[in-house]
Amino acid sequence: MSNSALNRRWAELLLEALTRHGLHHVCIAPGSRSTPLTLSVVNKAAEQNGKLICHTHFDERGLGHLALGLAKAGGQPVAVIVTSGTAVANLYPSLIEAGLTGERLIFLTADRPPELIDCGANQAIRQQGIFASHPAQTLSLPRPTTDIPASWLVSVVDNAMSNLRQGGLHINCPFAEPLYGDDDKYQSWLATLGNWWQGSQPWLQQSMKTITARVADWDCWQQKRGVVLAGRMSAEEGKCVAQWAKDMGWPLIGDVLSQTGQPLPCADLWLNHPRVQEILAKGQLVIQFGSGLTGKRLLQWQATCQPEEYWVIDAMTGRLDPANHQGRKFTCDITSWLREHPARTDHLNASWASELEIWSEKASECVTEKLAGKFSEAAVAHQLDQLLPENGQLFVGNSLIVRLIDALGQFPVGYPVYSNRGASGIDGLIATSAGVQRATAKPTLAIIGDISALYDLNSLALLREVSSPVVLIIVNNNGGQIFSLLPTPQEVRQQFYCMPQNISFNHAAAMFGLHYCAPQSWPELKQSVEQAWLQNVATIVELNVADDEGAMCLQALLKQVAEL
Repeated sequence: MSNSALNRRWAELLLEALTRHGLHHVCIAPGSRSTPLTLSVVNKAAEQNGKLICHTHFDERGLGHLALGLAKAGGQPVAVIVTSGTAVANLYPSLIEAGLTGERLIFLTADRPPELIDCGANQAIRQQGIFASHPAQTLSLPRPTTDIPASWLVSVVDNAMSNLRQGGLHINCPFAEPLYGDDDKYQSWLATLGNWWQGSQPWLQQSMKTITARVADWDCWQQKRGVVLAGRMSAEEGKCVAQWAKDMGWPLIGDVLSQTGQPLPCADLWLNHPRVQEILAKGQLVIQFGSGLTGKRLLQWQATCQPEEYWVIDAMTGRLDPANHQGRKFTCDITSWLREHPARTDHLNASWASELEIWSEKASECVTEKLAGKFSEAAVAHQLDQLLPENGQLFVGNSLIVRLIDALGQFPVGYPVYSNRGASGIDGLIATSAGVQRATAKPTLAIIGDISALYDLNSLALLREVSSPVVLIIVNNNGGQIFSLLPTPQEVRQQFYCMPQNISFNHAAAMFGLHYCAPQSWPELKQSVEQAWLQNVATIVELNVADDEGAMCLQALLKQVAEL
């Protein structure tokens, strides 16, 4: 039993070190090799009376995205425990997404000991370095041994966590058998850390202070004609940016994930108009708050605009400007930057681009007129704000639906909106939305496409236990209709791109014991959703819509607005 006991002591210390860095949620998949980690978490959760919360899922790919959602909405690091072998590889998509959007995930991957690698042993693969360059930090632990002091283990964990500003930390943990059974051996090894066990601070405390200083020539720049772009940010940041831009008198073009209230809605429709581009060309400074812009026309304008300087403000490291403009990147908290650069309302260029409000209104009128009385994918995207739960949150899927919402919809200022728009994949969307709900315990509306739902169907299991009402709208346009917006060959589009499945999700809802409805009109949809908010369960709402109507509607509106 000696290996088993040492494995447990090693895992207990590893988990305790992680909790000293704000870890509260741990997501666990079934497995034998991960037993020391799993049982250590279970015991710690019991000891802490709910301070450490366990989540389980049988699908490692969904598990990783569940953790992503928890970290996205909770703002704290989240751990994932899986067994050895291909279970580890299934975490790759969520790790990639976290690296691009900044959530901190800690992957604790159990492994076979070195002597069982590359010798034909069962479920033994080369796990060290399996994620290549995608983790922000990597820690390959040795097999547990008392030859290594306990202070080394806590020190290396503390160092990795202190330097984990964004993205994933992969900790590979080899354990030799036996894995089951325990006794009190090796308590003396843990006791070498003395009274550290009675505290709550890391063994090795490191601090990296980030100071947001006022730009030296800000007084000059704020007198110029500025344009504000708002990408992915928090609800509080969205409110602050919206107010700041209003006080500055600068036009704000807000993304669906900006939570700024999109004061100039339908930007994806009017940005290509020659008169609009003529106005924006007069801008001398473009300031982008947050990354991850969605709209195609906004991305095209961003790529071709030529201001005197282009500034990006985001806590994420890196350039975050695919067009490589000359300018400045401020790696800092958005609200801190705004605090150091308060708006002046007495400068000469206030509201210099007020004509954009007229173009936004014209585009909005076109949308309202075209979609009046219709029940379609585009119409639901346009009116989605009417379905939002009070004091709730929204999770938006990828592909066509997020583009339609960005182009046609408008949300209240500061209403929380989440999405996986880093790598913009369709994997793990249901699981991520489940994690967002669990982190906040708020009523949650999620909307995704049918192919996205099929891709993550196993994660419907995560919606069987919710702490607040959840409505999952599945827009069933029978395939990946995003490809109808692209110049894909017409003769092979359905077979090789859209891949229609001709299915209904009522059987999936029944299989997982979830409520289900398939409304046939807007009033019926609205009533179904309103009733769902009164029940503390998850409801699948399937919208069966015409295949390419959403894509064709967007193209028609783009043409109509361009001809105004």
